Amino acid sequence: MGLFSFSGTPPTDLGVTDGRLKVCPSTPNCVCSYAPAEDTEHAIAPFTYDGSAKDAIAKLKTIIEGTERSKINTASDDYLYAEFSSKLMGFVDDVEFYAPPGESVIHTRSAARLGKSDLGVNRKRTEEIRKNFTAS
Repeated sequence: MGLFSFSGTPPTDLGVTDGRLKVCPSTPNCVCSYAPAEDTEHAIAPFTYDGSAKDAIAKLKTIIEGTERSKINTASDDYLYAEFSSKLMGFVDDVEFYAPPGESVIHTRSAARLGKSDLGVNRKRTEEIRKNFTAS
């Protein structure tokens, strides 16, 4: 936990609804692979994988478990929800991964709980996870 704790209240509306993750709010502190490509502030590419969704999600779980200040809240064969907290201030970001059946992609959403801007932290973290995912 950080020197301060600005964790906010955990959202109650995360998860998969109608086969999709929640869309980003209008604030620039969220990225989501369901955002349209022209929404450059929020859009991020889904992860791609070979093999089973179960194995791909398990691989993501291992990567996140090895990441500082992370906590996995939910993990199933096709979905993973984790929290990441910042070192100094204890801000919490909610990060989700979803592997829809019959596709070889993992959709992702990463959003700050509090504030308006995240200074690009959610995008940077997601791309770092992607780098580790494709490297291993």
